Amino acid sequence: MKGVILAGGLGTRLRPLTLVTNKHLLPVYDRPMVYYPIQTLLDAGIDDVMVVTGGEHAGHFLKLLRNGKELGLRKLEYAYQEGEGGIADALKLAEDFADGGPVVVALGDNIIEGSIAGAVNAYREQGSGAKVLLKRVPDPHRFGVARFEGGPDGQIVEIIEKPKDPPSDYAVTGFYMYDARVFDICNGLEPSLRGELEITDVNNWYLGRGELTHDVLEGWWTDAGTIPSLYRATRLLAHKDGAPDPIDPLHGVSGA
Repeated sequence: MKGVILAGGLGTRLRPLTLVTNKHLLPVYDRPMVYYPIQTLLDAGIDDVMVVTGGEHAGHFLKLLRNGKELGLRKLEYAYQEGEGGIADALKLAEDFADGGPVVVALGDNIIEGSIAGAVNAYREQGSGAKVLLKRVPDPHRFGVARFEGGPDGQIVEIIEKPKDPPSDYAVTGFYMYDARVFDICNGLEPSLRGELEITDVNNWYLGRGELTHDVLEGWWTDAGTIPSLYRATRLLAHKDGAPDPIDPLHGVSGA
């Protein structure tokens, strides 16, 4: 299997930081943000990866990642997305890279505590269709949300994008697995009201044919696409490595 990291976008919610570089290259704790999804793919046994990016700072990825070998990648390719067409639009650029095989897709600002290796292995055994990874969250209205038949241990019957009245508190995280049909699906999508090709529509296509499975991520999960979530990701990663809380509420900034 091959991996695709989607790392485009203007990062407007992180301005002024993103006026000087792509948001996925901003530091999160002790390394650039994009290192984390790369490591997640590596931990799942995926070392052939494409990074899809865009904007005026795209060249910064090449300067940082080069050919990927220092990070443990066997092969690293790049694709450039013009404009802001959404996740499914960016994924279309990986069609030739996938070469008719399945792909594991990771959003470049998604960071997890655990591993997706078990889910990737389960998808290999599944052999076709799609798989999404879910996580219970306190603010499901911000995400694509799963509606279940029989609770989270049952079947997903619908995924609703940013619902005002969420049918559950299980969000679809930024990790997806697809067979080669995903590119035809993306090419056949119509833009949403936001003017984007929505990945939720891709997932619902597979769901409507009974070919979408799901797993629930263990450990914490966060994106890092806003100032609060960037800060939260740094704190979570600091604790994961056993470091003291970077901000001690009793004594102020640690190390000061």
